[in-house]
Amino acid sequence: MNKAPTRDRSFPLHEDREFLSESEWVIFKLLCRPVDSFAHADAHELSEATGGQVSVSRCDQLIRTVRIRQLPGLGSWIARLLAEAGFDRDDLCRLPAKVVAARLNEHLGYPICNQATIQRLDELRMQWEEISEAEGTNA
Repeated sequence: MNKAPTRDRSFPLHEDREFLSESEWVIFKLLCRPVDSFAHADAHELSEATGGQVSVSRCDQLIRTVRIRQLPGLGSWIARLLAEAGFDRDDLCRLPAKVVAARLNEHLGYPICNQATIQRLDELRMQWEEISEAEGTNA
């Protein structure tokens, strides 16, 4: 995946940070569930596998975080924030960058997405569309 460095003082979209709590990490490690496997999981089944220690809503958020993080150019830090704001991978590929940024800023209560971040998100969205179209032709 393309994890290009931040430019123009935009939010570091490429940056990875831990998004599981320590207790969640232990639970999933004991279950032998690698975080990347969440992309193909069902929130209810994942929650049940934890014995209900991780709620369905939290599992849904973790699944969306992992799926968003799989988009080229995005790291886990922004993926977590976007998932917490209610976005999923399809939203990011479909919605204009200005809408995504406005909703994220509103959810957080302060502006982390400036004009440079919006421009970078828009550039990434165009790349994702190209990838999606190429995958569609090969299917």
